[in-house]
Amino acid sequence: MPTVGLFNKEGQKIGDVQLSDKVFGVEVNQYAVHQVVVALLANKRQGTQSAKTRAEVSGGGIKPWRQKGTGRARQGSIRAPQWIHGGIVFAVKPRDYRISVPKSMRRVAMKSALTSKVQEQELVVLDNLELEVPKTKEMVKLLNVFGAKKTLIITKESNQNVYRSARNIQGISVLPVNNINVYDLLKYDKLIITKEAVSQIEEVYA
Repeated sequence: MPTVGLFNKEGQKIGDVQLSDKVFGVEVNQYAVHQVVVALLANKRQGTQSAKTRAEVSGGGIKPWRQKGTGRARQGSIRAPQWIHGGIVFAVKPRDYRISVPKSMRRVAMKSALTSKVQEQELVVLDNLELEVPKTKEMVKLLNVFGAKKTLIITKESNQNVYRSARNIQGISVLPVNNINVYDLLKYDKLIITKEAVSQIEEVYA
């Protein structure tokens, strides 16, 4: 059973936390992680790009010059692709990039990402992360204590004081535990998570 230190906001170790083997101690499945990350990035694409083919560009309804006798190459329309302002060959059209991933694979990928954070010693568990008022200086102090630069902070639920304290710090993101995904876990170098959020993750994925 993985064990990590439990810290307070001042960076002092106040105990240990035993993590669930079923969530933080599984065998890392790189294939599942890759598939889920690809799906997440693909699903973010809007797919609204569009260009016009020669049939859709306005104009070009008349042959620019006669077929023979001018000494120039034969042309049928000034909206052919080789002309300026002509249509686009193989023009892109709106499409859906969505990739469907089985729920079981998403669970395996999430557990693998969390386990990798523990194995690489990139997981910091806090006993509490309550701020009376939004204060960027307090958040910077907290991050400096743990040497955190590119960091994801996970709280049990949406916490506006924590979010507002961190939103102007480059490389820092704050998410409630029900909004986390595999891509965000892997994107950041360090993961700071409250003890309550750990319990909630174990309750869902164990």
